[in-house]
Amino acid sequence: MSQDVTIKIIDREGVSHEVQAPTDMNMNIMELVRAYELAPEGTIGVCGGMAMCASCQCYVLNEVALPEMGDDEEAMLSEAFFVKDNSRLGCQIQITEKLEGLELELAPEY
Repeated sequence: MSQDVTIKIIDREGVSHEVQAPTDMNMNIMELVRAYELAPEGTIGVCGGMAMCASCQCYVLNEVALPEMGDDEEAMLSEAFFVKDNSRLGCQIQITEKLEGLELELAPEY
């Protein structure tokens, strides 16, 4: 039986939310943010998680073993706004047990 992991997400208003993320539903960070309604409808996951928009860009605030960044994600971040060294696309980060304790901040909406 898989566990839920606790992830801390700071929304675009600067409010911190500690959420439980299921590891058995094949969800990603973008879907998690939508499920908890931490960003207004239509402002996150606009492309449906295809790494074709950067609406789910987030900043990783702590050291957690994240999946390697793929070419699509790297290409999208190279032309996105507000990109930092710790930027990732939420749709490209699958929720697994390894994400326990992850802290993220949602990038500003452009």
